[in-house]
Amino acid sequence: MSDIFDLPSLHSRFSERQTPHASSGPTLPSPEALQAAESSLPDPTSPTYLQGLSDLDTANHIIKDIVPALTGQARSSRYYGFVTGGVLPVAEWADNIVSRTDQNVQVHLPSQTVATAVEDSALEMLMRLLRLDVNGLTWQGRTFTTGATGSNILGLACGREVVVGKMLGCEKEGIGELGVLGACMKAGISEIQVLTSAGHSSLSKAASVVGLGRQSVKDLRRSEDQPWRLDIDAVERELKRPGTVSIIAISAGDVNTGGYALEGRSEWERVRELADRHGAWIHVDGAMGVFARALGDEPSYRVLHQKIDGVELADSITLDGHKLLNVPYDCGMFFTRSASTLSSVFVNPNAAYLASGAPATIPSPLHIGLENSRRFRALPAYAVLLSEGRPGIDKLLANMVDLTRRLATFLRESPHYHLLPDEDAPLEGIFMIVMFRAKDSAINDKLVDKINHTREMYVSGTSWKGEKAVRIAVSNWKVDVERDFAVVTGILNAVAEGLQFDIKKC
Repeated sequence: MSDIFDLPSLHSRFSERQTPHASSGPTLPSPEALQAAESSLPDPTSPTYLQGLSDLDTANHIIKDIVPALTGQARSSRYYGFVTGGVLPVAEWADNIVSRTDQNVQVHLPSQTVATAVEDSALEMLMRLLRLDVNGLTWQGRTFTTGATGSNILGLACGREVVVGKMLGCEKEGIGELGVLGACMKAGISEIQVLTSAGHSSLSKAASVVGLGRQSVKDLRRSEDQPWRLDIDAVERELKRPGTVSIIAISAGDVNTGGYALEGRSEWERVRELADRHGAWIHVDGAMGVFARALGDEPSYRVLHQKIDGVELADSITLDGHKLLNVPYDCGMFFTRSASTLSSVFVNPNAAYLASGAPATIPSPLHIGLENSRRFRALPAYAVLLSEGRPGIDKLLANMVDLTRRLATFLRESPHYHLLPDEDAPLEGIFMIVMFRAKDSAINDKLVDKINHTREMYVSGTSWKGEKAVRIAVSNWKVDVERDFAVVTGILNAVAEGLQFDIKKC
């Protein structure tokens, strides 16, 4: 492999960004490749176990045995299961730089490394790309995380600190110092609740981790037909409960349907007013949906812009870079209006050797996040934001939207499938997720397996109103709208008609 610091040798790899984004391989490895890979793994009963191999023999094993058995989301645009974007060439290169330079990004040491300044610059660019800098907002509480789960933990931890702190009436004491039990007893609080609708599973996990408990998460859906929509009247009733403090967790992009819990500024303003009146914290899980704000001003995106308008009124926001930004796993981001809250919860005290020295405008990452040891995952995000800019990200997202909406149209008109959740809903509200099921219940029971058996497309199974369903989540930079549409519809028609799919005919 050419040296990663040799610019001329990078031209061929980088030029892939400008070529048609057709997939370069199967989406899933063959069963034979999976079996061969598992058989090649070291056998603990072998006399040569852990005796060591040469570097070249190790590389040969990984290239020949392991790589062919890995999921192909990085090489195929038709990986539609977990919302996992591919890896843009410049992001892959930057990630190799991260490994080669092996930076320890925990303390802001501007006289020794520029890493923390790069991280702060990347977060600044992302904030402006997503138009979160409304009315001069700077979101100074911001950091990189491992993903949406880590960011949701940060959001609930900050919310927990603030809502209890308001009842205590003392800035110097809070859960970070007294613990959940001690702070709540002192403040006369009997319950901390998380109010949401169709919240991602990681929200319940985060509630468990930060000591609120999974049962604190209350689903206040507006209706069974639109479970992602938040019942604001129910939120208001919950906020009035005596002895209870609340975090309002807004889903900006439900994992099943892509729907938004709040739609439009008027709803956001009402929730913001309720939160202010009752001392609640508003956290947004916007891992996918907030990226709709990076789309251009074309009329076809007006409905999406209206749906997400007002998200900047939240107190904290979760984002995922390894989804729509197409940087390598793992990469998440967290933003909060309150930098002081973030540092009060996550400060790393009593370690003089970790001090950054002179006061600085950029906080040391170990004081504003979960990890002390953390990878320089900001560099690939910085590379993508710098190279793509607003026009490039707009085009990348537009391809995803175009393909998703064309697939939705196909499903709505198909004699074989039902478009979910509402076949009559306007397509302008679709971002990058589409859900469906087969009209034939026998086919529907095995639909996911039949689709994935082709190895040319991967979908994840889900459920809708108690019945099996399929979800397609488009998130890869390699999207080739015409080619991918032909392959996906070819697979869906073949499955429904009981035919063998042949990609060579697409």
